[in-house]
Amino acid sequence: MTQKIAIQGIKGSFHHQVVEQYYDSTPELLECSTFDALARAVAEGECTQAVMALENSIAGSILPNYALMDQYGLVITGEHYLGIEHNLMALSGQTIEDIDEVHSHPMALLQCKKFFLDYPHIKLVESYDTAEEAFKISKNQTKACGAVAGIRASEIYGLEILSPSIQTIKNNVTRFVIVQSEPLKEPGNISKAAWKFVLDHKRGSLATALNVVSDCNLNLTKIQSLPVIETPGKYAFFVDVTFDNPEDYKKAKSLLQIMATAFKVLGEYPSGKS
Repeated sequence: MTQKIAIQGIKGSFHHQVVEQYYDSTPELLECSTFDALARAVAEGECTQAVMALENSIAGSILPNYALMDQYGLVITGEHYLGIEHNLMALSGQTIEDIDEVHSHPMALLQCKKFFLDYPHIKLVESYDTAEEAFKISKNQTKACGAVAGIRASEIYGLEILSPSIQTIKNNVTRFVIVQSEPLKEPGNISKAAWKFVLDHKRGSLATALNVVSDCNLNLTKIQSLPVIETPGKYAFFVDVTFDNPEDYKKAKSLLQIMATAFKVLGEYPSGKS
């Protein structure tokens, strides 16, 4: 049976690039306009899995997506790191001097801000999606208009790259996670896990929890806090840990389940390569 994978954006987007690189087969795509629509599609069984961006090496964590995973009960089953390269593209035969406007996602434009300082005649226009702007230019044959998007967008929509890799910081990596509605029945060789826990609101509680992680030989790779909406003054901690020995991991998890007032496993999966 062909898998259906939800992505935020359309074909040619960075989420689509992850699908092409992560999956061995060619799954059917479910294009979602927002991350909320993506999470809802997974929870309601409209797709098998979804690809969701979770953090960027420049911009940091995408906090709302942590909340969406928790809200819809999504489980992480894998991860993939994608090097992000932004390219200026337009209809064939044009030059940068011909371009009056460039449309793209606000984050993409921000990451290419230094490049456009050399072209003050170009108006930067924020839009919903990188690949969709490439699609619109191709469909409407819009001249004097460019898009900032990934190379797959230029290939799929037949646009010419006027300037490649225009992002200010060249080492720009986004971490994507693969999510689904149920945990893997046989997770296999797991080496990474994502947790959410809430602790008593008292001095030293977080330090004690982190000592458990350290004492059990786990490596804490990420910690992020979000307010507990129902209980003002309390915070939920979203934590990523890696480990070599599954028994060490099981010990740490069992201890934290006792210590925390609430504990939830958001995923147990093989660590991806960054």
